[in-house]
Amino acid sequence: MMTSRYLSLLLVVALLFPVIGNAGAITTPGIVANTTTAALSCMRWMPIGMCFWLRCSWSGCSVRTSIKVGHYNPDLVVSSYNELGGNPWAEIRATLGLAQKTAATGLLGALLPVPVDSAGNRTEGTADKRDHKNMVFRESDAIGHPMNSISGLVAGVGLLCQSQTTSFFPYFQSGLDALSWRQEVPEIFYLASLVPGLREIGTWPLQTWGGVYPRTGWTTQAEEPKAAAINAQRAGDIVTRSAQPHVYVPLSGASYMHNDIIKLIDNWVDDGFGGLINKWFPAFSGQKVWPAGPLVEKDRRTGTWQMLVPRSESSCDVFGTNDLASLAGWGGGRVDSAGDYAWNLWRPYKCCSRRGQWFLFSIDWFSYPP
Repeated sequence: MMTSRYLSLLLVVALLFPVIGNAGAITTPGIVANTTTAALSCMRWMPIGMCFWLRCSWSGCSVRTSIKVGHYNPDLVVSSYNELGGNPWAEIRATLGLAQKTAATGLLGALLPVPVDSAGNRTEGTADKRDHKNMVFRESDAIGHPMNSISGLVAGVGLLCQSQTTSFFPYFQSGLDALSWRQEVPEIFYLASLVPGLREIGTWPLQTWGGVYPRTGWTTQAEEPKAAAINAQRAGDIVTRSAQPHVYVPLSGASYMHNDIIKLIDNWVDDGFGGLINKWFPAFSGQKVWPAGPLVEKDRRTGTWQMLVPRSESSCDVFGTNDLASLAGWGGGRVDSAGDYAWNLWRPYKCCSRRGQWFLFSIDWFSYPP
């Protein structure tokens, strides 16, 4: 009930109130349009196997089958931006931005040596000390994609898998995770934070964008688009894992039944002796869903990225591209004047429609994701 009210409120704000954008702003209709444009390239839909179900009615039990399909869903819109509460997604900035800034400032502002309400393009060091001059801090959010509520309406046909995320829901907001996102505690003591080459985005040591750990807003990267991509990868890494030392809502990788409804349909017929007999039969809706597991850097089988801001792209890729041979580099044409960036995070799903009361097993003809 609360989720429905929350979604309705955001939709009303998005549709009825004009939002004043900034240089890097994108609106909900813009996200939907860009996602639709990239669907053929990023979804990678294919039939991959078959599911087996046990169906029982008044006359006995039988085994039924349904096609198992696989494809990528745009689960999250992940943003990396400068000022606290300044998400480039205009409707989220207008609704959650102020609330996030107020909560972070009021609850944690007094505890942190770094001002809570300042962020991007702030560097460590002074004019006479050149150490850490490229260490930049940015905010990041991971919000449920606006198309997921719509896709749930067509998931029942069995050819599309329903995403496990809820549209407009804030799964991660760095302002609410201010202590860990700013102070690096406790992740600064993790092995991946201490040993170079572990969990690198790119190829260490010759061509690396930066490390996934520690998963904070601080990055040491001279190219701003790459620094923003590192923050997005870290936010996605947190959200797709459970029991992390951050303030967030995790996405589980366990299989589940979506919209699971079983109805018994009455079917009264003549019993041949002047009476009636109920030859009832079951009716089903819903699907068995296998969502993606944890996001892993450079592994497109766990998730791919589609840039929305500042440049709308119609294809998906992973971060960490080797751009040493390119004059412009990966960041060429991707620099935003306001320092705001946003991506769709596409993650692989497998599913099949329900055809019986009990799921028995499934077989895969092909490995998915390929």
